[in-house]
Amino acid sequence: MRPTLRSFVSPATRAALGAAGLLAVLGTPAAAASFEFVPAPQIDLNRVYRVDKVTGEVTSCQYGLREGAVGSVGLTVCYGAGEGASAQAPSEYGLVASRHTREAGVFRVNYRTGEMSICYVQLQREAVVCTAQANPAGPGAEEAAAGPAPGRAVPSATPPQGGRP
Repeated sequence: MRPTLRSFVSPATRAALGAAGLLAVLGTPAAAASFEFVPAPQIDLNRVYRVDKVTGEVTSCQYGLREGAVGSVGLTVCYGAGEGASAQAPSEYGLVASRHTREAGVFRVNYRTGEMSICYVQLQREAVVCTAQANPAGPGAEEAAAGPAPGRAVPSATPPQGGRP
């Protein structure tokens, strides 16, 4: 009869090895790669955004019609990460859709730093693009709050949001 690991290792050591193995499996990139999915708030658009919760990379998919195919179920059209939408510094990212019914983009938020950026599909590039991350609570926030937004010469065309019903 051949000796086995069980015959040479104590039960406590076997348990510790099992726990270490479990941690090794859970710590692998495949297990750590978790995603969050959010639909675009635009009511006539069937687009869903996906963010990697660790890297902040944003991609998107939507339903598309297959040209010339009668009775076809269509196809899934996906857009990869373009300018600003690629992986960021590791953190804790999420997506937030506004309640603006004509908005096709979503906010990428960094829950650890409070930074936000706007991400949307840019059809000309066939990719998801995001603005630079910004944090209104960062240095100079008081000066920015006192004056008009940089580059904005007129008030926003977006109607006031929020308020309790």
